[in-house]
Amino acid sequence: MQVNVEIDKQAGFCFGVINAVKIAEEALEKYECIYCLGEIVHNRMETERLEKKGMVTVDFQTFRNLKNVRVLIRAHGEPPETYRIAQENHIELIDATCPIVSHLQKKIRTCYDEISDENGQIVIFGKPDHAEVVGLKGQAGNHAVVINSLADIEKIDFSRPVYLYAQTTRSLEEYQKIRTEIEKRLNRKDDNRHIRVISHDTICHHVSGREKGLEQFAGNHDFMVFVSGKNSSNGKQLFEVCRSGNPASIMVSHPEEVPLPLPGDPVNIGISGATSTPLWLMKNIADKIRQFYTH
Repeated sequence: MQVNVEIDKQAGFCFGVINAVKIAEEALEKYECIYCLGEIVHNRMETERLEKKGMVTVDFQTFRNLKNVRVLIRAHGEPPETYRIAQENHIELIDATCPIVSHLQKKIRTCYDEISDENGQIVIFGKPDHAEVVGLKGQAGNHAVVINSLADIEKIDFSRPVYLYAQTTRSLEEYQKIRTEIEKRLNRKDDNRHIRVISHDTICHHVSGREKGLEQFAGNHDFMVFVSGKNSSNGKQLFEVCRSGNPASIMVSHPEEVPLPLPGDPVNIGISGATSTPLWLMKNIADKIRQFYTH
């Protein structure tokens, strides 16, 4: 059976992850060992590749007890507390924070310092336990309100001004719905209020812009194999986009998870992935599918 396997040209590492992996590889060429605070990307196979080169992944509790070592800060960024601990423990930080995330951190930190006089509140649209959001909350002294969806909107104090930001990898469409609802709540006609809401679209459009392209790419194929680490928030979000474009879609994190033969005997097969999915992994999966149908 002759099949056509195509990899989505928009898929794979975003700029922030490409930069972090590059910085890690350069550090591993200079030093026998570096530590990484948290998984460098939410993709176990890529993490294992770097660990074989000498990178050691540690959690925050382990990090607190390290001394006189080198530690990589991944693209997600970190709160100020991490930098304080590093200074106290004589840890050399290799900072690979995504420039877009770093810029957002500075905006929130400046905003937090400026709004205390008017009793304002910082609201972040994001996943509460996501590493990037933890770092963003830290810029506001951990006093920011985090909402993951419209269902969380009651966490906001609508008697106070709102300064709205977003985790860089969230859906632009969802963000706009939340912003609209906040504006409605703050400016109800029945009580003649007008409380300020300052909205900052801090979503990375290089990432959010993939959604439309992915949906179209998926619709142009008989079957879709979406490659992502199981704990990737971006992967889960983009996989739903993939399925909306083509219900005949599956998500895998490893070549061994690809069910062969593929269901329905598809001829045109598309492969895409999350912003944390390396291109080499998608190529490995594409090769495996081609080899199966060739022999």
